[in-house]
Amino acid sequence: MSALRIATRRTPHAVTLVVAGVCAATLACASPADTPSASASSAAPVAPAFQAVSLLGDTLRAFPLAADVREKYATQLADAQRAYEHTPTNVDSIIWYARRLGYLGQLRESIEIYTRGIALYPDNPWLYRHRGHRYISVRDFPAAVKDLERATELVKGKPDEVEPDGQPNAQNSPIGTLHSNIGYHLALAHYLIGDFTAAARVAQLEVDSASNDDRRVSMAHWLYMSLRRSGRDAEAAQVLVPVTRDMKIIENQAYHRLMLLYKGELPADSVLTAAPTGELSVKDASAAYGVANWHWYSGRKAEGEALWRRIVEGGQWGAFGTVAAEAELARVAANP
Repeated sequence: MSALRIATRRTPHAVTLVVAGVCAATLACASPADTPSASASSAAPVAPAFQAVSLLGDTLRAFPLAADVREKYATQLADAQRAYEHTPTNVDSIIWYARRLGYLGQLRESIEIYTRGIALYPDNPWLYRHRGHRYISVRDFPAAVKDLERATELVKGKPDEVEPDGQPNAQNSPIGTLHSNIGYHLALAHYLIGDFTAAARVAQLEVDSASNDDRRVSMAHWLYMSLRRSGRDAEAAQVLVPVTRDMKIIENQAYHRLMLLYKGELPADSVLTAAPTGELSVKDASAAYGVANWHWYSGRKAEGEALWRRIVEGGQWGAFGTVAAEAELARVAANP
């Protein structure tokens, strides 16, 4: 355990201060465009000793991936690295190399490649969108907000574009776009900092502009939770009204089930799933966070906190549900 956790217990803004400490420990808070890695280069980034420090002070090193998944991702990364080394100034080569690094949990290396890209293309919104995502993964939420707000500015008034999936869904049909993924991650970054008002504002815009049911339920989920955590229960109830069982969901089944749980149409045990061994997958961790939060703001704080701890102990530290559970426990520790 790191001293970071102890140092922030008595402060009102625990999550932000822990993140600041993590940045100092990993050099993540330096202005990326000013770092030596920002120069155009085809050289592979240097692997760090660890990828991040959790909001509870734990050192995070490798994603817990199944052997077959790791092998698949490694093959994809090798292909992307060859393309990058062949054309290191091609923006698609930069983005895909960095994305493939991220899927394997090589988050610092991924951020470095995006940073090199931004040095070459400072007005490319895709680079800020993806780097902002990875700043969330390494628990640097202020940097994520900065990148994602920059991406928002760059796409304002411009046509949206479908975002290709790195790991296609069962129907090989991408559900996300550049604009929607910027909004999703920006709302999430605000939420993780604890700025529920800003999170709700961004999430509402994304719900209003969603073009498919997958996007509607994913954004409505974060909007609902942001409103509940802000004490705006009547507004939150209205978010649930359009959610129905017959929505056409391709990949966001966990968010859909959570919304039906919030409506009272599903029991919690139908949403809270795990492997036979008790392990949580990335999707399980995110669903479990929704259930834990539902307990918390419904007055069952002991149940909520216990489930947050189970999520963190599950080891899926790359899952947004785990990051959110860490943030909650950090706040509890700061304000017992």
